[in-house]
Amino acid sequence: MSPTDSRAGHDPVRARISETLTGPLAALGLDVEAVELSSAGRRRLLRVAVDQDGGVRDQDLVAASRVASDALDATDVMGDAPYTLEVTSPGVDRPLTLPRHWRRNQGRLVRISLAGGETLTGRVGPAGETSATIEVGGSPRVVDYDDVEKAIVQIEFNRREEVS
Repeated sequence: MSPTDSRAGHDPVRARISETLTGPLAALGLDVEAVELSSAGRRRLLRVAVDQDGGVRDQDLVAASRVASDALDATDVMGDAPYTLEVTSPGVDRPLTLPRHWRRNQGRLVRISLAGGETLTGRVGPAGETSATIEVGGSPRVVDYDDVEKAIVQIEFNRREEVS
């Protein structure tokens, strides 16, 4: 699996864009999570999702936009046609596909579909490179990433923070 959006590997242009942006954005402490390129009338829309440990703030997005624009302008990856660059943070509906996604969502409720058809809902605990511990019904369960078909963070509107 690619360190960025796994779908970018199927599209050579998106893969090149991702490769062009990964280094400069990593220098800001940001990971390229997704690259989407679509048509918007005569222009193209390039949407780049970035993330980092601790979350992305507005000032991170501003800095990332400048760095991404400079990196793209220094290459021919976007060609001559005009485009609009939009740098965003990933939405909560982004599937957890990489170890860093699991690590960044510790404490969050997640719904996991496992190979073989089993579905779990629990809180993400400690997350390593190959597996995460999920608190399911008060009991810890180790889930290997290779066994996960899909994992999505669940939105909780009325969650009360636990008091230590």
